[in-house]
Amino acid sequence: MIGIIDYRMGNLRSVQKAMQLLGAEATILRQPSEMIQVDRLVLPGVGAFADGMAQLREAGWIEPMRRFIASGRPFLGICLGMQLLFEGSQEDAPSPDEPVPGLGILHGQVVRFQGDAYGPGKLKVPHMGWNSLRFRWGEPLMAGLADNPSVYFVHSYYVTPADRNDIAAETDYGQVICSAVRRANIWATQFHPEKSQRVGMRILRNFIES
Repeated sequence: MIGIIDYRMGNLRSVQKAMQLLGAEATILRQPSEMIQVDRLVLPGVGAFADGMAQLREAGWIEPMRRFIASGRPFLGICLGMQLLFEGSQEDAPSPDEPVPGLGILHGQVVRFQGDAYGPGKLKVPHMGWNSLRFRWGEPLMAGLADNPSVYFVHSYYVTPADRNDIAAETDYGQVICSAVRRANIWATQFHPEKSQRVGMRILRNFIES
């Protein structure tokens, strides 16, 4: 059973439907007490970092989620759900030197793309649309994929892991950015696998079968 956390910040139905198309039993969790029934957990996410942390805190998800991860059961963060795993974010921060605190389960920060303009040599922010992955050889998250597969992104901030061993995949967008992480039972993607067609479905299958 796969549980998908409803903290009013995620693309819940799309993730649930993708899991069900792969033959998995997936349920949307409305409150932390329901976590006891699942053996895999997904934290999706669309929206702002500070709002995401506030919703998790107010609904009482944080400590149960920490206990779930500590138990060794597979956990998947998607988009904002990946960013929240880190120590802090520049999004909504009073200054770049005073990041909004995150969960701190993984070491590193979430920073903004340096861009936001059109023209030669300028980045368009948010990073939206299809882009390719360069993944770590032997990474189980990417098992069965050809080199440099394309996936779907929508984000204005990206993670900078303190430990490069946590990086499962990178992507070029004006610079090299981390687009997926994995540490032990923690899996996370900056892109949306549920919107990434065949490649995304393969990644979700890898998580289901982990």
